[in-house]
Amino acid sequence: MKTIEFTYHIKDIDATASRVLGYLDAKTVLFNGNMGAGKTTFINALIKAMQSEDIATSPTFSIVNEYTLPNDKVYHFDFYRIESIDEAYSFGIEDYLNSNHWLFMEWSERIEELIPEDSQTITITHLNDNIRSLKLTVNTKHLTENEAMTVSKF
Repeated sequence: MKTIEFTYHIKDIDATASRVLGYLDAKTVLFNGNMGAGKTTFINALIKAMQSEDIATSPTFSIVNEYTLPNDKVYHFDFYRIESIDEAYSFGIEDYLNSNHWLFMEWSERIEELIPEDSQTITITHLNDNIRSLKLTVNTKHLTENEAMTVSKF
């Protein structure tokens, strides 16, 4: 796995999400970043790029939200309030993990031992009011020589 980086202005989030979508080859995507970094905002742009008519909202209290795609679903998790693996099992996490649908997970480190090996990670860093840095782990077979490090800048 390699990491590629996108630096984007918030007004270009939809175009950035479309580009990132082209690099996703795992249906489990982990979203890392500090509180307020823009994880849910990016997920909203990503499901829009996936042709969903739904609007992503933070599932902090519901733990999981479901979004409809033309031929699939996205389950969007926020494990911030999960205090143990037992809590994840109590709401049926294994059913979601075995579903073959997209799994977008915020605060996944709280259920780290349950994460599928073939997942990809997106780390978002808030650089200033309108600029974000996004780092994405990708399988090296999908990268060209020119994509080794930085993919885009605003």
